[in-house]
Amino acid sequence: MQQQNFRNHRRLVLSYHFILWITVLATDVLAIIHLISAIKSDRRLLTAVMFVLIAIALSIIAILVRTFPLTAQDRAIRAEESLRYFSLTGKLPDSRLTLSQIIALRFAPDEELVGLAERAVKENLSNSAIKIAIQHWKADHHRV
Repeated sequence: MQQQNFRNHRRLVLSYHFILWITVLATDVLAIIHLISAIKSDRRLLTAVMFVLIAIALSIIAILVRTFPLTAQDRAIRAEESLRYFSLTGKLPDSRLTLSQIIALRFAPDEELVGLAERAVKENLSNSAIKIAIQHWKADHHRV
């Protein structure tokens, strides 16, 4: 497996990010075209409306299929990183750290975590800035 770093840590899943989303977008477009055609011809309007509703439902499902597990995973990361910070310092992380910052800090090794967390609060670093500041990347191969 390739060494993980800032440039390659994002993961695109072919079946979700490309195949599913192209299919969902095509379904949305075709449903709208079908609805417009039905309105113009005054025929099968109920069927066209049903297709649009199904396309909307499919779009919502595709979004929720991604956001629900990521939200749960973000909560788990917050708990893991808070425990790691506590085990290193004996105190809880600064409450001003945002969830986005905490999630970015998971890539910092123990030796860099405390200093980088303090710097993130002081300088209000973005998650990208935190990741770029990490000297020795700690890989996370379990992110969904």
